[in-house]
Amino acid sequence: MFQICTLKDSDNVTKKRQEVGRGMRLCVNKHGERQDQDVLGDHVFDTNILTVIASESYERFAKQLQQEIAEAVAHRPTVVTAALFEGRIFSDADGNIIKITADIARKINNRLIRKDYVDDEGAFTPKYHDDKRNGTLDFGEDFANVSAAIANVLDGVFDPKAAAPSNGRKRRIGNFDADKFANSRFKELWEQINIRSVYTVDFSSDELIEKCIEQIDLHLNVTKIHIQITTGAMEQIRDRETLATASAMTQGKTVRKSVHEVVSKPVMYDLIGDLVRETGLTRRTIIRILQGISPTKFMLFRVNPEEFIIKVASIINDCKAIAVIKKITYSPTDQTFDTDLFTVDEVRGVVGDNAMESEKSLYDLVVIDCKGTEMNFAKQLENDNDVEVYTKLPRGFYINTPMGQYNPDWAIVYREGSVKHVYFIAETKGSMREVDLRETEKSKIACARRHFASLSNSIVKYDVVKSYDDLYTLVKSD
Repeated sequence: MFQICTLKDSDNVTKKRQEVGRGMRLCVNKHGERQDQDVLGDHVFDTNILTVIASESYERFAKQLQQEIAEAVAHRPTVVTAALFEGRIFSDADGNIIKITADIARKINNRLIRKDYVDDEGAFTPKYHDDKRNGTLDFGEDFANVSAAIANVLDGVFDPKAAAPSNGRKRRIGNFDADKFANSRFKELWEQINIRSVYTVDFSSDELIEKCIEQIDLHLNVTKIHIQITTGAMEQIRDRETLATASAMTQGKTVRKSVHEVVSKPVMYDLIGDLVRETGLTRRTIIRILQGISPTKFMLFRVNPEEFIIKVASIINDCKAIAVIKKITYSPTDQTFDTDLFTVDEVRGVVGDNAMESEKSLYDLVVIDCKGTEMNFAKQLENDNDVEVYTKLPRGFYINTPMGQYNPDWAIVYREGSVKHVYFIAETKGSMREVDLRETEKSKIACARRHFASLSNSIVKYDVVKSYDDLYTLVKSD
């Protein structure tokens, strides 16, 4: 259940915590599978949304919860002042080292106030959040060379508003324009891309096993498990509610104990089964990999079994991605995606936050995942006269890859004669550097290239872009 409606006013804080705690658990589908980020990716919060239809007592509870969060991060500043910058060492865009004196710190703080990024009390303003979200923070020419350093300092300031729940009344649901889909040239694009494909892979298991063993021996490290025991005594009980929620007042006595035997006795792990499930490889292949790694690395399983499984699976998946992509081929099938994909899931967001109104999209609302890169991209799509119609592709539209399902971002139709490539499928990434993309992600993108090449015979162009300018250069080029 993702709705909580309070029918009885209560000041019982413990009860409210329990209600919210239960409501914030990640949901499961009809098969009992947890719908977390591994399953839903960037869309995890589209499904897992808790709505509280609250009384005034919930407002007091929310403020108290925010105050506790602020106290929990007390080491972080909560307001912006000149003292926040004084004494820091900045490196400018040219590599020069600058020590921030009291005078420079005061000038930076004054500039933030004049830019309307902070108010008289030192709290962030809506303008700061808007510019940060859109990637347009501007600290003036005097501080252009150290703008990145200033932004990093500001990121360390705890903002209570960021912990506030969003207002459900402001959330809008986007409406799908069926007429625009049927009567625009988007239908032509859809007929080109809605064909399902199958892939075949022919690679050597021996080569994969050797590569996995090599990478595990080189890169596997896990954190040693510790148990922390804190002792203390309760000092005072004010009332019954305090009794229900009070915790021990510690006397500062903390004991840390290394625990090596915690793995094998109380908890049983199916190491091979878990790795089979996480990687999709056969039990025989997993056994050969585990037998091949060094005894020192294998003993790390006793140190921290859960982290061992997660990291070994990640290394194997990266190696598998590299091996697979060299040998994979795609072939179209007779099966297609249904147009019901565009209406089966709600498109919902807050205008001005993670959504914007649209006239050119298939929906009257465009909801984005990345508030900087994707929001700027959507705005430029909306304002470009050469763009006829576009949409964020529904998550039910996907390409099967050996690394899991891949859902492209955008489908765009340009006006005939305005560009070289009228039909375009785009993936937006904030960074295009190879080091910023994991092997599995790079391999999914490579699979998408081969999938679309097999379907459209170059009628539809697919590529990954960092900005709309990059896209426009691609659609104009041969």
